Amino acid sequence: MTSRIITVERVYEPTAEPQAVRLLVDRLWPRGVRREELALDDWSKDLAPSTELRKWYGHQVDRFEVFRSRYVAQLDAFPVHDYVERISPSTDARAVTLLTASKDLPHSHARILADYLRSNL
Repeated sequence: MTSRIITVERVYEPTAEPQAVRLLVDRLWPRGVRREELALDDWSKDLAPSTELRKWYGHQVDRFEVFRSRYVAQLDAFPVHDYVERISPSTDARAVTLLTASKDLPHSHARILADYLRSNL
C-alpha cells in the first residue's frame, strides 16, 4: 500500500479519480448527501476520531496540533493495517480516496489519516 496514491476529497465535490477505492472517513453521515448518491466502497467510521475528540476539536485551528497527536494515538490503538487490507488488499493497485464533509481539508482528520496511512502502511 505504501506505493499507492492516497488522496482526500470532499464528498460534495466531483471525484478526481473515479477508479479509486473510495472510503468515507467521517463518523457522521454528511449532511445533504443521499446514501444512494454517494459512490463509495466503505463507510469507515472506525477510522474517524472518537466523538469526544471530534467535539473537543470543534475545527478550532489553534487546537489542531494537539488534535493531531490525540487522533494519531487513537489510530495507533486501532488495527488500521488489518482494516485497510480487508477493504483494499495490497494486491489492489488502485488509488485510495478518503472522503470527508470537512470544509477545511488541511486541518481535517482526513488529512491526518492520509498522512498516517502513507507513513504506516
